Amino acid sequence: MARKRSPARLLIALSVAGVLAVFLLYTSLAGGGTPTLQPSELSGRTGKVALAGKVIGPVTGDAHAGGLRFTIRDVGGTASVPVVYTGTVPDLFTVDKDITVTGALANGVFVSQKDSMITKCPSRYVPKKDAAPVADGS
Repeated sequence: MARKRSPARLLIALSVAGVLAVFLLYTSLAGGGTPTLQPSELSGRTGKVALAGKVIGPVTGDAHAGGLRFTIRDVGGTASVPVVYTGTVPDLFTVDKDITVTGALANGVFVSQKDSMITKCPSRYVPKKDAAPVADGS
């Protein structure tokens, strides 16, 4: 004789799975993000944030020994903050480049987390004007 299983066990398992799915969805969309701010929005902020803005010079120091030092300005404004960055520097990092770096404000200086810099890529690639044309091997 086959034993009949209770549907209550199945309903409990499905309910637990549903609650876990909703929790994961909530934390991935709303609860787990790092806010992205511009320098003008940093005042009074504590804790980890992503700072977005335009790099203004001069760029000094070494990213692997003591930190790379530069200033980030609001993309469309005048507010700025000094930054100390440590870690790998992206190839596209230059003055006047839009970047995002994660870290926290400490004594008026934004101190980055290691390897947290992201450069904003241009919408399309434009070659340098002094680059020689590529020969077509045909």
